[in-house]
Amino acid sequence: MINVSNEWIDYKCLATGDGEKIEKWGSYILRRPDPQIIWNKSTSSIWNKWDGFYHRSNKGGGNWEFKSKLPDYWTINYKELKFKVSPTNFKHTGIFPEQAINWDYIMDRINKANIKDYRVLNLFAYTGCATMAASYAGASEVVHVDASKGMIEWAKENMHLCNLESNKIRFIVDDVIKFLEREKRRGRTYHGVIMDPPSYGRGPNGEVWRLEDNIQELLLKVKDVMDKDYDFILINSYTTGISPTSLNNILKITFEGSRVESGEIGLPVKENNLILPCGIYGKVTKD
Repeated sequence: MINVSNEWIDYKCLATGDGEKIEKWGSYILRRPDPQIIWNKSTSSIWNKWDGFYHRSNKGGGNWEFKSKLPDYWTINYKELKFKVSPTNFKHTGIFPEQAINWDYIMDRINKANIKDYRVLNLFAYTGCATMAASYAGASEVVHVDASKGMIEWAKENMHLCNLESNKIRFIVDDVIKFLEREKRRGRTYHGVIMDPPSYGRGPNGEVWRLEDNIQELLLKVKDVMDKDYDFILINSYTTGISPTSLNNILKITFEGSRVESGEIGLPVKENNLILPCGIYGKVTKD
């Protein structure tokens, strides 16, 4: 199953081909590489209408080329949410627009749940789009955990943009596994857990993370902090070596007796009605 994020107004994937995509982010058009795009691009003039073009280097990394000076950042809306957009040195913009289908899922679960003190934990939480979705939907508390201080600050900016300063959102810079171990010792539990673990990374103290090696440990640690009346677990992954079926299997084994669903997420391509695949998801619920 592929779930497509097709309710954007301020964002559009205009065209794809030859390892690249060209996207409209509010008023600006960005051209970026994408390894999933193995088909040929069209001869459309849209490919020359970019404001920013990220050129990948053969030595790794890359750099942006701008036709004119862009603002350091601008904002776009997804429904009632507002987020900061800024081209980074790593080609990213601070938003993964395909995740909107997951934000909708989070908001729908929280809106429909009959849970008085709904606590949500967002792990590897990046710039906090999912955090804001959960808080906006009415979660009593959202705990946002990421190893990067810079991403935490970006997430706080998104909180202000979404006018959620009065809501209970806790921002924590920490290694996820160590944080989960401490939460277990404290006896804290959560009704919803969101996680977007990287394929590879390092914690604030140099801890090495590889999803293939650490996913079982991660899921077991998450299981330790799930409330007995938990509502959902949502995991997203961009790791190419893990398929939806593999993820489905490990979730079924770890959360035996629960309902498990997995699949792909994607974005519609305006030019030719293709679907751009953008990673996989897994969901665990009791119902």
